[in-house]
Amino acid sequence: MCREHGGHHHKGSCRCGGVQTGRFLQPCLLLLLHRHSTHGYELMQSLDEFGFMDSEIDPGTVYRHLRKLEEEGLVNSSWDTEKGGPAKRLYKLTAEGEELLHAWAVTIKSNIQRLEKFLTKYHAQFNTLEERG
Repeated sequence: MCREHGGHHHKGSCRCGGVQTGRFLQPCLLLLLHRHSTHGYELMQSLDEFGFMDSEIDPGTVYRHLRKLEEEGLVNSSWDTEKGGPAKRLYKLTAEGEELLHAWAVTIKSNIQRLEKFLTKYHAQFNTLEERG
């Protein structure tokens, strides 16, 4: 059994798939940047607001997502040298990034509805309201 998700392992990997955190980082980063422009390190610290644990967040992954978002014109960055110490990249959401953020919200809502339907049928079929785990 997968300790994290309750699924069965196959050749050392979780067969239930778990949550695809990599892709979900994008809307989380966009929403955080909509709140205010900030640095990558501060973004990583704020991801716990979405249920990410520190052990799940690889700084390299976060910075790769930020670079990809910037390449796509969804985020801008500039060097921040005002606070003393080493210069840091300051990330800011663009208008295109805000549009994508709204599209993500629609997609996430649709996915929630599908997942709720699945759980309703699952619980009815197994006559349980308890979460397995």
